[in-house]
Amino acid sequence: MAVSFTSDIRPLFRDSPDVDSMQGYGLDLSSYEEVKARAAEIYARLIDGSMPCDEPWPPEHVGLFKLWMDQGLAP
Repeated sequence: MAVSFTSDIRPLFRDSPDVDSMQGYGLDLSSYEEVKARAAEIYARLIDGSMPCDEPWPPEHVGLFKLWMDQGLAP
């Protein structure tokens, strides 16, 4: 299954609080280019549970993000 930012990854980031709270840290989670550029950093935060801000993602969401990375970070 091919994973894309638009259809698979972007919907995992809620507009509030995820996108809103991270803009204060200089990261726009709604932007493909920004998420692509910082994918390894985001993945590390997803793994350690410090992102999103209110509760960790379930393992299947983290796995989908990793699969997106492994497949080449398609838009």
